[in-house]
Amino acid sequence: EMVNTDSELYRSHPDWILQVGTRFPPAERNQQVLNLANPEVFEYIFSKMNALLTEYPIDYIKWDHNRVLIEPGFLNRAIVNKQTQSYYRLITALKKSHPRLEIESCASGGARIDLGVARLVDRFWVSDCNEALERTFIQRWTGLVIPPEMLGTHIGPPKSHTTGRMHNLSFRAVTALFGHAGIEWDVTQASTAEQLLLADWISYYKTNRDLLHSGDVVRVNQPDQAIWVHGVVSQNQDKAIFSVSSIAAIAASKPPLLKFFGLNPNYNYFVRIVQPAGPAETIKNEDPSWAKGAILGGDLILNHGLRGLKIQPENAYLVEMIRQD
Repeated sequence: EMVNTDSELYRSHPDWILQVGTRFPPAERNQQVLNLANPEVFEYIFSKMNALLTEYPIDYIKWDHNRVLIEPGFLNRAIVNKQTQSYYRLITALKKSHPRLEIESCASGGARIDLGVARLVDRFWVSDCNEALERTFIQRWTGLVIPPEMLGTHIGPPKSHTTGRMHNLSFRAVTALFGHAGIEWDVTQASTAEQLLLADWISYYKTNRDLLHSGDVVRVNQPDQAIWVHGVVSQNQDKAIFSVSSIAAIAASKPPLLKFFGLNPNYNYFVRIVQPAGPAETIKNEDPSWAKGAILGGDLILNHGLRGLKIQPENAYLVEMIRQD
């Protein structure tokens, strides 16, 4: 929907720009915004995109919107709502003409996530910040209304380009697991050991993708607010994967007692800690007795809880539970 100010389209059709009266808004990123509510503009963009999608084997579009709408007017009326509705119609028309087309909505990261467009696109890019600690917060609150399979969650490099923080692969991988996972890291810069761990994580994600993308999302409040627990439980309550993350130093001297909700109290589960991308960094190297696998009752897991690992700040691990007959 953007047009560069140094382009033939801009020079030929100044009337196609969102503006109030005859005054042009300030440019941003050397761009102005095309008025999708104008039928001529709508048809022009649709025809150009439709031609490209017909001629070339394009099956994925990341639809970005990296600027603010400044003075969004047309015929001296505010038209933000009409602009948005026209954007929806444009996506609908393109996907109708090209049923296999996938569209990822994006705007400076996640600014274009809303319940209207969620009905039309295949996923969202949640944020340009891949850093695991920030993503722990971002994905938690976005996930209140958008399911994990629609959220782009990528493993970034050890040092974040947006915050400068350093995180181990384990924390980055666990954080990225619960979503439409991917990798945004030049893996040629990774060590051989990191590449092997990354391969293990990819295999684990593919093996469990059906559960991660179809189960019930569960979030469990903890007495120690430094610990965040969330997971996905299968619809039949036969299997679950939970993430245990530390966002700050744990206050207690002992590891926290963790309760995992969403399970069936009448089932028995094989429970174990899983760390497909390497171990979390711990304060005490004392694994709980169930860490490598134990059969436990759902009632005990729900109501009494399990003593977990005492992990250092900005670390995470997985707890896997599989029903046993």
